[in-house]
This record gives sequence, C-alpha cells and structure tokens, in this order.
Amino acid sequence: MQKLTALILTIILSGCAFPGVYKINVQQGNIVTDEELSKLNEGMPRSQVQALLGTPLMLNPVDSSREYYVYTFQRRGGSIEEQRIIVFYDADRYTHYEAELLNETPAY
Repeated sequence: MQKLTALILTIILSGCAFPGVYKINVQQGNIVTDEELSKLNEGMPRSQVQALLGTPLMLNPVDSSREYYVYTFQRRGGSIEEQRIIVFYDADRYTHYEAELLNETPAY
C-alpha cells in the first residue's frame, strides 16, 4: 500500500515540474509607440497628453510635474524587457519627455 501511495504521489508531483509545461507571454503597462510620442507638442494640456498616451501607470504623489508610463514584457518565462517613459509638465502643460524604449514592441 505504501508503494502504491508513493507511486501516485510521485506521478502527481512530477506533473507540476514537467519541463514541457506551456508558459504564456506576460505583458503589462502602457504600450506607447514612437509615432504617439512624435505627436506630443510643447504646451499641450495634461488631459490631451493622457488622451494620446493613455492613463499613466504611476503618478508621483509628491511631485505632480511627472507622469510615468511603463511597459514590461516577459516572453514565456524568460527575462523581462522594460520600456520607461517619463513625461514632464510645468503648470499642467507638457514640456518634454525622457524615454528608454524597446527596439521593438513585442505585443505587435
């Protein structure tokens, strides 16, 4: 009986660590393209920038002059690729952005 129990437990537990388990692509955040960034013009109101780029992923509660757009992509359990864009404002008017973009957007 103990051998049968051990065999059943081994079979069940080996299914959890089977090397052929399918892993999905995981993407999170804001997908922002070069084309969208090129449409930004100095002096645009914050609402217009958000209409173009979407809702920022992170807001700084201490300094409202910045908004953060972050996108991460993980292909089937591999390494995580990250894209960051920081949009700067002066009195709720767009001034400039800083970006670390991915070479390609894997979601497309």
